[in-house]
Amino acid sequence: MLEFTIHDMTCGHCVGAITKAIKEVEPQAAVDIDLAGHLVRVGASGDAQAIEDAIREAGYTPVRRN
Repeated sequence: MLEFTIHDMTCGHCVGAITKAIKEVEPQAAVDIDLAGHLVRVGASGDAQAIEDAIREAGYTPVRRN
C-alpha cells in the first residue's frame, strides 16, 4: 500500500483529478482518499514513482509517506 500526503488537495474536484491520474497509470489500483486528512492510499502493485509522477502531472504535490 502506498500512502501520500497531498496538502494542496482541497476539494472534491481534486479527489476526482487525483483518482483519474492514478487510474491512468494503474487501472486496477484501489484508491482510498481522505480529503480532510489530505491522505491518499493506493493499493497497487505497479511502479510507485510512476504513480507519484502522475499525481504531480495532475497538478498536485504528493509527499510519499512510506
